[in-house]
Amino acid sequence: MRDDPTLVEQIQRDLQDVRWLGPEEIRSRARRRSQRKIVVATVVLALAGASAVAVAAPRTSPPPAPPAASASPTRHEITTDALLQPADLSQQVDVQLSQSGLGEPVLLNHMLGYCRTRQGRSEGWQMSILSRSQTFVPKHAAPIHTRSAGLVTQDLFRLVPEAARQLFASLDDLVAPCAEWLNVGPVLTAKGARTGEALHRWSVTQRGFAGDDAAILRDSLTVTLDLETGQPLGDPPSPILLAVVRVGDTVSVLSLGYDGTEAELVRLASAAAARMCAAANPPC
Repeated sequence: MRDDPTLVEQIQRDLQDVRWLGPEEIRSRARRRSQRKIVVATVVLALAGASAVAVAAPRTSPPPAPPAASASPTRHEITTDALLQPADLSQQVDVQLSQSGLGEPVLLNHMLGYCRTRQGRSEGWQMSILSRSQTFVPKHAAPIHTRSAGLVTQDLFRLVPEAARQLFASLDDLVAPCAEWLNVGPVLTAKGARTGEALHRWSVTQRGFAGDDAAILRDSLTVTLDLETGQPLGDPPSPILLAVVRVGDTVSVLSLGYDGTEAELVRLASAAAARMCAAANPPC
């Protein structure tokens, strides 16, 4: 007889030691297991519900309101319709020597700047963001080679708003050093170069006649005299006139030819201010 049981015999012996649950005990354990699943599921759902509430609940402070849309967008470029037009002038003209620039100084007058630098001062010009310039010449006139030979010259600048306002606030201080300035230097005559002198008197003659700010600057200069002979070198000169007009953040500098009058310059400055509304911030 064999001592080692077969596999089937070993299984039969092990099964004899197994305690089988009765039907009622099986049903009882099944009920307890089902209840645990329900409790766990309820907790999971409760946590999920709490998370959903946390996400969906409104915040204690309302979200910041979006910035209001600007009714008028900020203008940057200076278009040609913001400049004086031929119809604004009293005679038929052509447009010549038109140009534009970036970061240019608001140069009021070369001679005024020269007067200041000869006295060890800065020119005092404000800086622009961008600019557009034009020179008008009479219809059918011979071609011109310098801006000063034109009938009307206009420079239109866009500045930082504070710089545009400061330009007018500082006008009196700007011209004060040149209220009585004796300029001595070489003068070209038909007989060659001579040394001459002329007295310049710069002043602000009118204010507030156009736009947001406006001013007329005038240089009443004497005839140039030959330092050696004391004789005049040429005819008595016409005064140098220029108008400065501000509309918003734009500034226009206007000058006339040698025959221009202050009354005509005031009229053109008013026309220029109306045109500048097409470029100014804030709009007119």
